[in-house]
Amino acid sequence: MKRQLKKRLGDLLVEQGVISGEQLAQALASQKQDGRKLGKTLVANGALSEEQLLTFVAQQMAIPFLDISRRRIAPELVQLLPEVHARRHRALLVEADQDRVLLAMSDPADLAALDTLETLLAPRRVELAVATEGQLLDAFDNLYRKTEKIASIAGELEQEYGDQPEFSLAGALGDADESDATVVRLLQSIFEEALQLRASDIHIEPGDKVLRIRYRVDGQLMESTLSEYRVSNALVLRIKLMAGLDISEKRLPQDGRFQFGVQSHEVDVRVSTLPTQHGESVVMRLLDQSLGLLALEQTGMPDPLVAKLRHQASRPHGMILVTGPTGSGKTTTLYALLSELNQPNRKIITVEDPVEYRLERISQVQVNSKIELDFARVLRTALRQDPDVIMVGEMRDQETVEIGLRGALTGHLVLSTLHTNDAVSSTLRLIDMGAAPYLVASALRAILAQRLVRRVCRHCETEHRPDVAEQAWLHHVGGAELANARFRRGSGCQRCNQTGYRGRIGVFELLELDEPMVDALRSEDPQAFAQAVKASGQFRPLAMAALDYAREGITTVAEAMRLAEDISLNDEGLLRGSDAG
Repeated sequence: MKRQLKKRLGDLLVEQGVISGEQLAQALASQKQDGRKLGKTLVANGALSEEQLLTFVAQQMAIPFLDISRRRIAPELVQLLPEVHARRHRALLVEADQDRVLLAMSDPADLAALDTLETLLAPRRVELAVATEGQLLDAFDNLYRKTEKIASIAGELEQEYGDQPEFSLAGALGDADESDATVVRLLQSIFEEALQLRASDIHIEPGDKVLRIRYRVDGQLMESTLSEYRVSNALVLRIKLMAGLDISEKRLPQDGRFQFGVQSHEVDVRVSTLPTQHGESVVMRLLDQSLGLLALEQTGMPDPLVAKLRHQASRPHGMILVTGPTGSGKTTTLYALLSELNQPNRKIITVEDPVEYRLERISQVQVNSKIELDFARVLRTALRQDPDVIMVGEMRDQETVEIGLRGALTGHLVLSTLHTNDAVSSTLRLIDMGAAPYLVASALRAILAQRLVRRVCRHCETEHRPDVAEQAWLHHVGGAELANARFRRGSGCQRCNQTGYRGRIGVFELLELDEPMVDALRSEDPQAFAQAVKASGQFRPLAMAALDYAREGITTVAEAMRLAEDISLNDEGLLRGSDAG
């Protein structure tokens, strides 16, 4: 049954004392100028909040006011109402059965919209509820996935080529406009889906009678499958063309990059192909250039560590290493530091593979192994270019390490990355790579190790009592008091795709070398070095830093435990290191 307000909204609000007559008059005057609905005008003018307005409307119409962000709504359910109509009328299907649907709207008093929606949803009976516009817009983005659109376009592409085992993309495109090609529309939809999910990577994996498209969101993979597996060749060919790769070579891995415009975003895409049993697998790393560079404070680094890192970077020479596995945010941190160092009075040269962000005033060099332009060769030349700061994308071999260390001893500040588990093992890793211990001891100033952990979703967070396994771990690292503490977790909602997590934050440990550590390095004594680190009283390991986030409700105990297991810091020595710093 259609429900409506018995009187005009403004009159009802004044009668109930929610707003004053003067506020109504001001809103009506504003409404004549901008043409907005009265409710939005009242909210914009500050007469009342959106939640107050909608709660009042719900009471007057005797319908529920829903917090849809905390409801589990099946994506297939919302498809009963086409996305174009859902967005136009700000309406979302929340529940449905054979006879009725529950429809949440931001303006349930809009009779014209309701007539349209009842026609679209007939013969089911429409029951109304109220929800905020912000929650509805978030739900549209999360629930109206591109999965069906991608499958539909893949079906079109498969029909175009019938049962041909191979696709010739050049023949498919012919002289037609590129934007009209079915394969380009398919790729466009995949990128739109990735941006909607906030994905960092897209994996295209041909399988046996299935094509898997997986998106990495907050470090975890989400999978979609297509039965139209024969389109994989066309899709891979188009990606290889865009990335400037050899489309005739299918037996060897290839790497490339291209830029792609999606929904007003300019996305830089790094492409890696790999021959597999069922065809070429493609992984695309997405870098949204429109987001710009992060400042050090935006990475999640605590203020004391930011101050210490800036102090080390202000020194005229020496080496600073940023360590961690692939995807831990090392490059983001280095670019944040470079952007602070990028001043007219400094000459900065970077040696990268690949160059991820283009920075003004900085000389950035892309290595190219095909023409023997490797890290060591570029680094040797860079030292003759009178630089103040050199950034080396990665310490990959003995020659690069030694050139970098010697550069740090001859008046240059050298920044670089290294793939190690933690800060303590990084010094020993340099020596294992062939660097002389005295060089490492003399040149190395500080090591920043980092990881990324998932943030608790702020829209569905609840108090969490650790389970038995979590209590045991907490007791081990912090004692009984910590094991009995209460933490936070996400229960799952629309905004976090029911995962309980939304976004990630960096976890850091900073090791600044002092005299006892330097003496231990010169002596090549790993045990003495570890003891010197513990005795310094200024080092807080990654696992403990993650636990600090769990205490603050930023992440969960489960995430802190996962990080501790990843870096194998469960031993008594470093895990129970000093709480200072």
